[in-house]
Amino acid sequence: MHASFPSQDNPLIRKLESIFTLTDDERQALQNLSMQLAVIKEDQDIVREGDRPSRSCLILSGFTATYKITAGGKRQIVTFGMAGDIPDLQSLHLKVLDISIGTLTQCRVGFITHDDLRNLCTRYPRITAAFWRETLIEGAIFREWVTNVGRREAYNRMAHMLCELLVRLRAVGLVEGYSCDLPITQGEFADALGITTVHVNRVLQQMRADGLIELKGDRLNIPDWEKLKQAGEFDPTYLHLEIDQAAA
Repeated sequence: MHASFPSQDNPLIRKLESIFTLTDDERQALQNLSMQLAVIKEDQDIVREGDRPSRSCLILSGFTATYKITAGGKRQIVTFGMAGDIPDLQSLHLKVLDISIGTLTQCRVGFITHDDLRNLCTRYPRITAAFWRETLIEGAIFREWVTNVGRREAYNRMAHMLCELLVRLRAVGLVEGYSCDLPITQGEFADALGITTVHVNRVLQQMRADGLIELKGDRLNIPDWEKLKQAGEFDPTYLHLEIDQAAA
């Protein structure tokens, strides 16, 4: 099945153009990329550690988590995925997955065969470069998350993570001002930050009291962006955006 979006609304094009300048021909090639569309309910695995997939998954809407499970059954989320991301792109070259990817919300996804991706990359070497750049940025995000979990206090960890999520969502057109939908539970934040759910709740309450965030249901508003960045020691350089999304 072929997914049809106006070019400016295609999540993959929006994502790649936030980090790489595409030509009209390259945009059209991405627009024409065939994919198998699916709607996956929340809390479902898309792929699991040990899988040998023959296709990769483009997130069209919703949120995912890339995670590892310890022998004792504890989950460590190593990144969140959102519209425009291909969280298992590495499976194009690494035959066995060493991570699992699951939905946090209901997600619309497009499965793209590895054969189609390889053909696209052969015909358009600059798209290969864009995917390579995206993979390098994912590595930069992982390094920043290691620093966040290993060396920052819980309050600063949460501030940093909220800054990153807002900037990444803005890059694909999912932020209004400093407000966005963020349907991530406290338990999911706990698994990403390496703290307990109770501690997450306390941190969020303190951040509200300090005027850094406002939360109404799944809607996040940041009334003082500069103060939140300072609390999180957040420097968006590691996201390597073409346009400075952090200052918008």
